[in-house]
Amino acid sequence: MWFIMKQLLRKISASLLAFVVLLSTMSFTVSEHYCGHTLVDIALFSKAESCGMDLQKTTPMDGNAINKDNCCKDELKQFTGQNELNTNFTALNFEQQIFVASFTSAYLNLFEGLKENTVPFKYYTPPLLVTDILVLDQVFRI
Repeated sequence: MWFIMKQLLRKISASLLAFVVLLSTMSFTVSEHYCGHTLVDIALFSKAESCGMDLQKTTPMDGNAINKDNCCKDELKQFTGQNELNTNFTALNFEQQIFVASFTSAYLNLFEGLKENTVPFKYYTPPLLVTDILVLDQVFRI
């Protein structure tokens, strides 16, 4: 039972760590469209849809074109992930490299189990009881 739970815990923790690495390296963009001061649309990985209030492009006719300020605005928020995941072990000095190697070896051997449960005193009989020592010393457990 303990072995199955240990394997399940290992699989769950490995999945969680892989998910954390995936999220930390992923970059994405959030596009927001505001009409005035009101948020109209939010889009992930694409452009946010317009509210339809954008100004049409006007062609100037003899300088009589009306210039109006656009009340709508688009905002892009970019979230960049981590680019470098490689650890450089050549920067470690000799003592640190020995420590990492011995710690890894000791940690991996910590979880190594026996193939079968061995009992070293299975074929030996207990010694013969000549006198009951507890009764002789009058030591009783309550």
